[in-house]
Amino acid sequence: IANRATQITRKSLESATDLRMIAKYTNGYDNVDVKAASNLGIVVVNSPTESNWGGVAEGTMAYILCLLKKVREKDRHVKNGGWRDQSLFGTYVGSRLSDGYEGLTIGIIGFGRIGRKLIKRCLGFEANIHVYDPFVNKQIIENNKCNEIDFTDGLVLADFISIHVPLNKETENLIAKEELKQMKENCILVNTARGGIINEKDLVWALTNKKIYGAGLDVFETEPPLKDNPLFQLDNVLLTPHNAALTLECRKRMAVETCENIVYYLTKSDLLNKNNIINKNYLN
Repeated sequence: IANRATQITRKSLESATDLRMIAKYTNGYDNVDVKAASNLGIVVVNSPTESNWGGVAEGTMAYILCLLKKVREKDRHVKNGGWRDQSLFGTYVGSRLSDGYEGLTIGIIGFGRIGRKLIKRCLGFEANIHVYDPFVNKQIIENNKCNEIDFTDGLVLADFISIHVPLNKETENLIAKEELKQMKENCILVNTARGGIINEKDLVWALTNKKIYGAGLDVFETEPPLKDNPLFQLDNVLLTPHNAALTLECRKRMAVETCENIVYYLTKSDLLNKNNIINKNYLN
C-alpha cells in the first residue's frame, strides 16, 4: 500500500522481486514509476472514486470564501486588539459570491469528477459558472447549468478561476505570465490539482504586483515546497499542504477502498473496479 509521499522508483520496484501489486491510498499516482511497474508486470491501482472528490470541491470553496471574505485578515485584526473601527470599512471589506441580483463569475478549468462536484457548490451561491474543457461535450456542460467558454475568454471574464486538470505536457505552465495578465485585478486563482500547472515564478510576480487579487494553492511545483519559496512572504495567497481532499470521512473511505482493491485483485478480480487500474494490461 502506497501513499502520496512515498516515491516508488524503478530501482525500488526491481528490488521487490515478489511484488505483484501497488495499491495507492490516493487518487493520484504521480509518485509511482508506472512504466517501470508495467515492464515488471506489476499492477498499479489507485482509489479514484468518490472518496475524495467532494473534499477537494469543498476545499476549493473554502479557499475562495476565505480569500473573498478576508477571513484571515479579520482574524488577525481581532487578535491584535482591533474591533469594528474605521479600518473595517477599508482594508477588511470583503465581497459576496452573489450580490442578490447577479452572482459573480467562476471559471472552472477541467470538468471531470471534481469539477462537477464544485459546480454544485457554486450554484448554491447563485454564481455564474463558465467551464473550459475541450474533452467534454458542450451539451453535458450546459446540462449541468454551466456555460461552455473558450480558454482565453474564461481568463478575461472570471472573478474566480479554479483548476481541475491533470499535470501533463499539455497542462504544464498552463497558467503563466501571459495568462495572468489577462485576468481581472480582482480575480482569485485556486489550484487544488497539481503543482506545475501554474508557473509559480509568474504567480509570485502577479500577486506581488497586484495583477490579481489573490490565490489559493494546495499544490506546488516542488513538494514539499522549499523553505525560501517567495510565496511564503505574500499575504494575498493561502497555502495548504496538498491535503484539500483530506477529511476523516475521506480517510475511512480510501482505506476501505484500498483494502478492497487488494482483496478483489487476489480473490475476486471480477469485482475489481477496472477504472482503478492504471496499467490495465497487467491485470491477471
